[in-house]
Amino acid sequence: MRIEKVNIENYKCYEGKFSITFNAGVNIIVGDNEAGKSTILEAINLALTGVINGRYLKNELSQYLFNYKVVESYLSDLKNGANPQLPSITIEVFFSDANFPLFEGNGNQNKEKAHGVVFKIEFDESYKAEYQMIMANGGQHLTTLPIEYYKVSWSSFARETVTSRTIPIKSVLIDSTSAKYQNGSDVYISRIIKNDLEDLERVRLSQAYRKMKDQFIEDDAVKAINTKITAKAKISEKTLNVSVDLSTQNSWETALMTYLDNVPFHQIGKGEQCIIKTNLALAHQRNQEANLVLIEEPENHLSHTKLNQLIKTVSDSCIGKQVIISTHSSYVANKLGLENLILLNDRKVVRLADLDPTTFDFFKKLPGYQTLRILLCKKAVLVEGDSDELIFQKCYMESNDARLPIEDGIDVISVKLTFKRFLDIAIKIKQPVAVITDNDGNYDSKITKKYKDYLGYPCVKIFADLRDELNTLEPQFVSVNSQNLKLLREVLELDDKHYDTAEKIVDHMVNNKTSWALKVFESKKSLHYPDYIQSAVKWCNE
Repeated sequence: MRIEKVNIENYKCYEGKFSITFNAGVNIIVGDNEAGKSTILEAINLALTGVINGRYLKNELSQYLFNYKVVESYLSDLKNGANPQLPSITIEVFFSDANFPLFEGNGNQNKEKAHGVVFKIEFDESYKAEYQMIMANGGQHLTTLPIEYYKVSWSSFARETVTSRTIPIKSVLIDSTSAKYQNGSDVYISRIIKNDLEDLERVRLSQAYRKMKDQFIEDDAVKAINTKITAKAKISEKTLNVSVDLSTQNSWETALMTYLDNVPFHQIGKGEQCIIKTNLALAHQRNQEANLVLIEEPENHLSHTKLNQLIKTVSDSCIGKQVIISTHSSYVANKLGLENLILLNDRKVVRLADLDPTTFDFFKKLPGYQTLRILLCKKAVLVEGDSDELIFQKCYMESNDARLPIEDGIDVISVKLTFKRFLDIAIKIKQPVAVITDNDGNYDSKITKKYKDYLGYPCVKIFADLRDELNTLEPQFVSVNSQNLKLLREVLELDDKHYDTAEKIVDHMVNNKTSWALKVFESKKSLHYPDYIQSAVKWCNE
């Protein structure tokens, strides 16, 4: 059993209904900051466990769980004299087909027959009279949501009440800033260990912990201290003594500490914590329970080698499990497969699963390529090498008050000769992208014919010099500055006598591609730029 689809309504950043589907195995959610990646993971875990930030939500209800715009709309309607419906939060989790009658039915918003659970935060009708009284006596003056009249309801699609114990999918949410009990014991570690123990093992652990407490109480030193306290205490006629907490049935969960090589778990590095929690979660498999592992930005706190270890563990261990990961890392996305990538942008979900298989393999073999950069910017400019990147950025800065392209959300990406691979991704997600490239002495063959399959897409623009005799950036740059070679030599720090012709300057630039471009980039003197580069800058500013 696995998750097939999740519907989220009015929860945090999601105004109205939002829907997302998942594959079996690995799913990678990619999006810019504030796109809602973490909210999706949090909502899934909440609907399956009832827990948020390590605490049961029924004790942590807050107005801030609701979408801000939905709450503001409700309060605004009240002020205008209307009687709006109280907002509610709904999280629906659809399971793959399975023989679980308790979870099968049409108790979801679309009334479709399926397996799943519904988690709601909604107005409690038992407070209807009180709420109506508030509305009749100045309800228009409310400035916050009356959360005290809300309740949490948890049911299956068969409209049966459920708990985390009865839900067949067990989830664990792993992030680098884990919640802890008051004594520092890690919530996730405790939950994973508890869920992996058989009932008899949990009973034995609880008994061992109680026995340890009993020994503490019976210790002579403790008895002596309690006798002394009782003798001095005058606040009650009853006996006052020091003991340990025996009030909760599962107190061992919050009292026991996890150690790694005799070091408390919460004292070890964040990266090591993330790896251990992930490994434990992936190893957890009890009987026929299907596991769901939610991992938030695993690249945080991890070195490249540690991240590689973690990704290998996820790749090797996800058989029979479903893993949903949020990330900004191209390394993570490439290694786990672009076919598993879910792009989240402006509440729209786009999959890259329709890309050519060779493109998948290309990016998977070259994890250093910044695949996600093209996904997470406003516009992308693809260049062949460092010199093209430097010259384009300099031209852009001179047209935009010295701002770098990235400051305006435009990412300049050096991709060498792999333009088509990145264009395949850009077309799929309709990302505006420009290619700045050489004509290599044959514009018709190297530009027109090479990119003919892409020129019909509005999101793709190809910029190159039309003149075959000027095959690369160097002769093109010298040509556009041919009326003032003296200034060009000054910027490039070339001797007038040795570089007295345009051809000699071009030869020097070809043999020193990056260094000449860097000198132009750093110079305070203004030169001219080839027309196609200026056209690319204008496209960026559109």
